Amino acid sequence: MQEFQSRKVVVIGAGSVGATYCYVMMQTGLANEIVLIDVDQQRAEGEVMDLCHGLAFVPPVLIRTGAYPDCADANLIVLTAGAKQKQGQSRLDLVRKNTEIICSICDEIATYCRESVLLVVTNPVDVLTYVAIRKLGWQRGRVMGSGTVLDTSRFRYMLSDHCGMDPRSIHAYVLGEHGDTEFAAWSMAHVGGLKVTEYCKTCGRCEFQTEHQRIEQAVRNSAYHIIDYKGATYWAIGLALRRISEAILRNENSVLTVSALMVGEYGLRDTCLSVPCVVGTSGISSIIQARLSQSEQEALAASADALRESFTHADAAMAAGSHA
Repeated sequence: MQEFQSRKVVVIGAGSVGATYCYVMMQTGLANEIVLIDVDQQRAEGEVMDLCHGLAFVPPVLIRTGAYPDCADANLIVLTAGAKQKQGQSRLDLVRKNTEIICSICDEIATYCRESVLLVVTNPVDVLTYVAIRKLGWQRGRVMGSGTVLDTSRFRYMLSDHCGMDPRSIHAYVLGEHGDTEFAAWSMAHVGGLKVTEYCKTCGRCEFQTEHQRIEQAVRNSAYHIIDYKGATYWAIGLALRRISEAILRNENSVLTVSALMVGEYGLRDTCLSVPCVVGTSGISSIIQARLSQSEQEALAASADALRESFTHADAAMAAGSHA
């Protein structure tokens, strides 16, 4: 008889993203137990009650509120707590406030847990992934950010919409910062084994270079438009988090553009940003160093440079917090 294997997921933050992620996860059968933690206990209780009323329609799963000791035996901790991005506000404007929040949460996590995988979602995600790595001191790879997994999905959708094709048949990546300096890696984009740039030349439906610029800009500005229209993004990021969780909980060794700490890859060090990573049960097992074009390598370096000032601000916030 096969031994029962527990898959426990702890979600820290019961806001729109955290609650949506719980809603998506309860339908998948990926987790046996989902624990929701929030400083607003009543908000967490309300979300759990609402979710539990739908348990008759999904695979068996225990959903409950909890506290930081629940992290002790979690397979995966998903951190969505923090101040949310306001209309007209860039992700990097959130650095100081959310650094303080993440440091406080990491102190709690470290008290109970050292074996889980931590997935940071709170924005600015690259900076806060860096903060969590510095604060926890865990083995490299056990802490990652959601990175550009969502941006990559947006890119694939917009390409598919333009080409009239199923987005699952398009393979492409957005790299760099999850934010204003991210870029579409066109040299890595393929349709049916053919590079997208070659496909566009044979298709002949548009001026593809101009159209590529339009699509890339639309991907980069997507979050700002959604925030303008409805105040927050949560449906697509919930699905993106499910995909990352699936790779971890099923030990898939899937290639995903999560935010990872660079220690020499692509010529970068002491910075977190998104590149293709192999993700499985222990987190990031390896980083794939793709052959980028010269302009793409320069764009990746520029993205790292743009983030460096925010890493400096985060370091200052951590230092101030440790002396408070």
